[in-house]
Amino acid sequence: MKKETFLIADRTCIVYESEQPEFLLLQPIDEHDLEVLDNEAATIQSLTSRPFTLVAFEIKDWQGELTPWTAPAVFGKVPFGDGAPATLSFITETLIPHLEQTGRYKKDMMRCVLGGYSLAGFFALWAGYQSSCFHGIAAVSPSVWYPRWMEYAETHQPSVASVYLSLGDKEERARNPLMAQVGNCIRRQQALLSAQGIRTVLEWNPGNHFQHSDTRTAHGFAWVVNEGESK
Repeated sequence: MKKETFLIADRTCIVYESEQPEFLLLQPIDEHDLEVLDNEAATIQSLTSRPFTLVAFEIKDWQGELTPWTAPAVFGKVPFGDGAPATLSFITETLIPHLEQTGRYKKDMMRCVLGGYSLAGFFALWAGYQSSCFHGIAAVSPSVWYPRWMEYAETHQPSVASVYLSLGDKEERARNPLMAQVGNCIRRQQALLSAQGIRTVLEWNPGNHFQHSDTRTAHGFAWVVNEGESK
């Protein structure tokens, strides 16, 4: 795959591009994701025969830019912000138009998928309720424990065709009582999506939240690209 890095609206973007791609995969990333991004792109490629372009873009304030409304700190002292709408606007009003102008995204020939890990997975899931520009969502170990999220999900309808959900099988054993609700929340999330006619799957991975984020995310994107047919 061809790899390139560019800067847009003060955000670093990394592109992995196949020839004649059928899918545009978008992913918010932090420094850890950047370290394993090459392996993630290669793993996606190994899991699907369908060509794709992966565009990962930098998130500078992880707890401020990926959450839709404010909430108190859960770990440490840094509270969560309400910057998700601005991040989504960057995707829909700046990033995607740039990719269209440069020929990397042909809307009439490609499907757009948004995905991410942890809070980025939660952001992707939330964005699937906000915008109709995404065909599918890969929400990998998403922070569905986030305060008031389940109340939101129970009263809103996503605008996507498919949603991939996953969780590490040790994540619901977290010491923090709020984060320990993640297992119950993600089971409820899948049930809600299924009842709404959204094609969805919930995959359980061995380990805790901090293991194998690159391969887990690759499996999420590949599931959506393969239109629900796991490989």
